[in-house]
Amino acid sequence: MPDAVATHVDDYLCTSYEMDSDNPTYITAFNPAATSKDAHHILLYGCTEPGSHQKIWNCGEMAYSNDSSKKSYETGPTCASGATIIYAWALDADKTELPKDVAFKVGVSTPIKYLVLQVHYANIDKFKAGQSDRSGLILTTSPVPTPKRAGIFLLVTGGHIEPKTEEVFEVACEIKDDIVMHPFAFRTHAHKLGLVNSGYRIRGEGDDQEWTEIGRRSPQLPQMFYPIQSDVPIKQGDYVAAACTMFNYQSHPVRIGATGNDEMCNFYMMYWVDGDKILEDGFCTSSGPPQYYFGYDRNLNVDKIPENAFRIPPPPNGPAPGEPLQGDHHMTMQHKTNPRKRQNRFKYIF
Repeated sequence: MPDAVATHVDDYLCTSYEMDSDNPTYITAFNPAATSKDAHHILLYGCTEPGSHQKIWNCGEMAYSNDSSKKSYETGPTCASGATIIYAWALDADKTELPKDVAFKVGVSTPIKYLVLQVHYANIDKFKAGQSDRSGLILTTSPVPTPKRAGIFLLVTGGHIEPKTEEVFEVACEIKDDIVMHPFAFRTHAHKLGLVNSGYRIRGEGDDQEWTEIGRRSPQLPQMFYPIQSDVPIKQGDYVAAACTMFNYQSHPVRIGATGNDEMCNFYMMYWVDGDKILEDGFCTSSGPPQYYFGYDRNLNVDKIPENAFRIPPPPNGPAPGEPLQGDHHMTMQHKTNPRKRQNRFKYIF
């Protein structure tokens, strides 16, 4: 950020960078230059047209029309057109390097004419002290084409969770593009109520359907992209699904939303394809609970969901024994060899 000044907790501020219009750029690594003391999370978008041509603009839901603060910015969307997410960061996650011969292609012949950096500010103490912010990402780029092109597929839900309850937020979409994706990294994101997020490739129908894990991790751990341990190619006709297990220990309902007091259910899948064609639409959404569950989709056989889908995994994708996750909640349950079964209408196991 070019010396941004946030004036409210949960401000979303954006800045844009125009790409080379003559030659494509190939991005091969992302190195965060930020701290969770200031930024709740950072997203890097590719846009055909940015939401504003101002140096910095307010790109979140929080617009303060009666703001009397000294520093205020024009309000606009993150992208005016052609929005796609390229990278995401939170909780002091480390650098992400793409595999050999894989890169994100931006500029020129792609829909990505601008990169837009979005920072969600969680703390404004430094700004009250008269400082500004230069949080951002250092990109490793090259003008040399790679044989494999990278893309992001993001699964996200709406919905809400009632007080003092455990809930599963679910989303699934069929892949309709005639391509073969090779997932190589995943990232989970939720706020303070999240216990575990998991992603799956679903192939086949009925009793022959198979759910293959792409990745599973506690969103309370550093939220970088983590390597996928096995090759799980995804082709036309397959489904990609994600589930976020949450426990609301508070005395009021919590909805999916943009602020730190709301929740989010996100599963990011970074993939590569041979050649130049990636997904036309990199987003998969559902309305979430109580309007949507996997069991409401006749194409999904919920009896085939792996039994560990909603369990917090062991380290490194879950906390070490005795390490707090939500305060002290669930610490005894997560390391039991035979956790109790809670049967709901879709026979999920917690």
